[in-house]
Amino acid sequence: MLLSDFLRAMESIAPESLAMEYDNPGLIVGTKRENISRVLVALDASLAVVEEAKRLSCGLVVTHHPLLFHAVKKITPTDPLTAPVWELIRADIAMFAAHTNLDSAEGGVNTVLCRALGVVSETPVPPDMICRAGELSEPCSFTELCRRVEAALGTRVRAAGPERQVKRVLVCGGAGGSEYPLAAANGAQALITGECKHNEAIEAEAAGVNVIAAGHFETECIVLPPLAERLRALFPETEFILSRVGTPLRTL
Repeated sequence: MLLSDFLRAMESIAPESLAMEYDNPGLIVGTKRENISRVLVALDASLAVVEEAKRLSCGLVVTHHPLLFHAVKKITPTDPLTAPVWELIRADIAMFAAHTNLDSAEGGVNTVLCRALGVVSETPVPPDMICRAGELSEPCSFTELCRRVEAALGTRVRAAGPERQVKRVLVCGGAGGSEYPLAAANGAQALITGECKHNEAIEAEAAGVNVIAAGHFETECIVLPPLAERLRALFPETEFILSRVGTPLRTL
């Protein structure tokens, strides 16, 4: 697979024009390799993921979260922020990220999350079009919805809000606790996201919106298998490997 062909394919899957202004999607670390035969697909370009890519002889790492959100003045192997970049360059491994553009794209993070949670008739919500609002295929109590989310994502959730019947939800993978006003404006009884700050939970409950925080990693890694499948279909002679590196957080 030529890197240029891969970049064109990802532009069709998750156009960079969909990304938020603050974001840093696209090719972040280049390579001199002319052909790439093995690709590692992961949520983060952490040092552990880079080491995994090196062990597996991958020429490209594709992630959801980008590296280098902010400008840096030096790249060293001892700085946790730049160590992955250092190792990628030394190993001549390219790194590509599709972040908020993959969040909002059809078939992206929030589309896949809605399907996994039984949310139907879902539509992207302005202004950023990342969040998706839709109806539950089977309305249920808030407690039952929490159990459904846990079963679908293999996680433990934290929940805010009173027991109530839930029919309509707003879905936002990752750190979406601040999106409770959008949930309220779109008639959702609950917001399903990855992370929610303390003050956001208080404000959401006051606004009449229940919140389910199911984990940042857990609400986003769900997109990796279908993304890898789409890429395998486009490049059948290239091996796309799902990373075995999980979330750095664990429940004790």
